[in-house]
Amino acid sequence: MWVKPRDHKLVGESLATVRKRAGITQQELAKRLRKPQSFVSSFESGQRRIDLLEFFLIVEALGADPRKTFSDIATRRRARRNL
Repeated sequence: MWVKPRDHKLVGESLATVRKRAGITQQELAKRLRKPQSFVSSFESGQRRIDLLEFFLIVEALGADPRKTFSDIATRRRARRNL
């Protein structure tokens, strides 16, 4: 597997951070996305991959900047790689 599960977890961690900064619960985000709460939980924990379009929809639902969120993911990945 060329994409490691820990990289999917980084995406989820970053999106969870954005959600928490926005003061939004998993349930509220799920409602905005018209998905079950388990959908949010699964991508935040890295158990479910999200594609680029889902990423944009999630970030948009959080009222966040997709460039900043993507940059945060890249920063986290670099930091973890340097450990």
